[in-house]
Amino acid sequence: MQIFTCPACSAPVYFHNLACGCGAAVAFDPASQTMTTGGPFCQNRDDIGCNWLAGPDGLCRSCQMTETVPDLREPDNLPLWSHAEFAKRWVIASLGRWGWFTDADVGDRPVFRMLSEKTLTGDENITMGHADGTITINVSESSDPVLVKRQEELGELYRTMTGHIRHEIAHFLFLRLAADPGFVSGFRALFGDESADYGEALKAHYANPKPADHDHITSYATSHPHEDWAETVAHLLHLVDLADSAAASGLTLAGGPGPRYDAYADSETEQVVTRAVDISIAVNHVNRALDLPDVYPFVLPDGVRGKFAFVHRHLRLNA
Repeated sequence: MQIFTCPACSAPVYFHNLACGCGAAVAFDPASQTMTTGGPFCQNRDDIGCNWLAGPDGLCRSCQMTETVPDLREPDNLPLWSHAEFAKRWVIASLGRWGWFTDADVGDRPVFRMLSEKTLTGDENITMGHADGTITINVSESSDPVLVKRQEELGELYRTMTGHIRHEIAHFLFLRLAADPGFVSGFRALFGDESADYGEALKAHYANPKPADHDHITSYATSHPHEDWAETVAHLLHLVDLADSAAASGLTLAGGPGPRYDAYADSETEQVVTRAVDISIAVNHVNRALDLPDVYPFVLPDGVRGKFAFVHRHLRLNA
């Protein structure tokens, strides 16, 4: 993610900022990928801190995609929803740099159901997932204690709200891309036959989970070609954004790109991934000095990198 400039005083402002230190109210303009002053502001600005410009209906491009919000009669749900929507805005803005969901993109948009396990009438069981263009997100995982508990229960090295959004939106992107027969044939050659019975595949996975291997970035990726795709897309988005954010922050390594490096404009997959991995190794070393978790605790074998190249090529079609 870029670091932006305040239009009023030219000071740095960040993606989450509602105002600059100079006092100017700022808003993110997804069309220009810049911060601006003035409005119109998204009508969710006061409730959940949405700092995007509004469209004609009063909602920003990201909030327009939210069809259902959690039960706000349960007061703890408002900050959870706010965090989940921030993660969604981050992912939508990043994909916008490749032309997804922009004004020029005439394709369908995903619809989000932001639900919580806690409601005024009692607890509910919420399953995250994607079905026919609708993405269900469990905002309860915006809570750190809940997130840590799920990480331990599922044995996952990495589980975040941004990761969930990236994974589920990857399923939607597959629907868009699968309209091209050339994409489908290339997909099947790398990921397998996506028409294989999904329910039976997941039953088999949970009964006898396989470890990540030469061709699969995570254990879950081994369960079915659809999940392999979603996991691969999510991790590629992690790595591109890691490289981009590091450059924007001035974090560079010897022989690496300077602060003007735009990872989203780089079409060389291996170059982007290698730069992100090099940065992550350096940050991991710093984190260990503070007894903090590794920022990216994954190994990327050649089979996975080959899938990254396929994903990267297709996601950048509009770049």
